[in-house]
Amino acid sequence: MEYTQAVIDHFQNPRNVGEIAEADGVGEVGNPSCGDMMRISIAVKDKKITDCKFKTLGCGAAIATSSIATEMARGMTLDEAMALTRDQVAEALGGLPPEKMHCSNLAADGLHAAVEDYYSKHPEAK
Repeated sequence: MEYTQAVIDHFQNPRNVGEIAEADGVGEVGNPSCGDMMRISIAVKDKKITDCKFKTLGCGAAIATSSIATEMARGMTLDEAMALTRDQVAEALGGLPPEKMHCSNLAADGLHAAVEDYYSKHPEAK
């Protein structure tokens, strides 16, 4: 199994690790088949994600996809974040081995869950 240099970089030097105090939205997802768990928190202003952080317990690919997804999400509108796909996350890292594609699902799903949490607290924002 080979990883791209971008995957290795985001695993060894993850960006946006942590949690946002008083986050506007929080998404928690997990994959029972591999044990990966991810928590993504977002800060929102004027329907745009101004900050995005993650905590991930998982393999290198899960950490790398979390890192790149939080970078991608910053500055996105909520609608753009909801449209982010697992393939886009994987492509941003130069691809993932087929057996690790489920890790990019977690990153996109975690971001979607954080936006959905925001909407549950601010239904007028939809």
